[in-house]
Amino acid sequence: MRIPVIALFCLSLLSVASRADDLPLQDNAPARYTVVKGDTLWGISAKFLKDPWQWPQIWGMNKAEIKNPHWIYPGNIIVLNMHDGVPQLTLETPNENSNDLVTVKLSPTVHSEALNRSGVLPIPADMLRSFENQALVLDKDGLANSPKIIEFEDTHIVVGTGDEVYATSDHSHTTHWKIVRAGQAIIDPVSKEILGYSADYMGEARTVTPGNPQRIAIVSSISEVQDKDRLVPAEDDYTFRYIPHAPDAIINGRVISALGVMTEAGRYNSIMINKGARDGLEKGDVLAIYRAPRQKDGLKIPPSRSALCMIYRVFNKVSYALIMDSTYPVSALDVVRNP
Repeated sequence: MRIPVIALFCLSLLSVASRADDLPLQDNAPARYTVVKGDTLWGISAKFLKDPWQWPQIWGMNKAEIKNPHWIYPGNIIVLNMHDGVPQLTLETPNENSNDLVTVKLSPTVHSEALNRSGVLPIPADMLRSFENQALVLDKDGLANSPKIIEFEDTHIVVGTGDEVYATSDHSHTTHWKIVRAGQAIIDPVSKEILGYSADYMGEARTVTPGNPQRIAIVSSISEVQDKDRLVPAEDDYTFRYIPHAPDAIINGRVISALGVMTEAGRYNSIMINKGARDGLEKGDVLAIYRAPRQKDGLKIPPSRSALCMIYRVFNKVSYALIMDSTYPVSALDVVRNP
């Protein structure tokens, strides 16, 4: 059976409309935008898109480009145009041989710059520093072979910033350490499975005199350091070079806890959720948060969307996420799903 030309034309229009509807633009989306110092990928995306996590789609990025993107820098010009009825962003850069601008597509490349010389980050730079102090999530015996503090000088019971102490060695070449303390088991609020064990951050230290024992200097501390606290290598790679995007996997989880606040969390607070690498999560994944189901006057109130969060640290069974936008406070047991 032959399909009339007019029917094919109508079907093509419907297809274009459907693809355009998948990328809803802000009502006042600019035709051009010049990136300035202090911009974030999330903030720039929100200037163009109602759903900022759709940043990869409007750039036409594939998975490799999401994981290893060409970075955007202050002074770059982002141009919004339509291609077959679908919105697209392109990046204009000066032509080396003239004063003209040329349009380029974001494509994978490798950067190895320090944080203060990096391109536009996904979230505000002043938020990044606090992530270094988040607790680790380890297996039950994850600290068993880690160096431990064994002796203070001058018979001190506790020590802190500026003090020097002795610790055992793991016979590695590590000289920059995090000081951690074994914490509590992390329990899945739904299945009651033990998801890991926390290792609470106490501070930073550097090796002064190698050996076994080694002499270390405590360069910073957020709490009193105690005998038997452990040392783990400090991570220096906090580049946060990823693109906010929707997860590939289907996620249906819960908030375990809000970090650094008493009960409820809001924008730019961190939360821990009961999904991790084994569930398909990765850094940059964006999830919607829904208020936990509740009863009112004998009736079951369905979940209502309260916030968006972005995954920034992933362990096997749990992840840390930053709340990017919120309508209502986020609490333990709230539901996290694909946006």
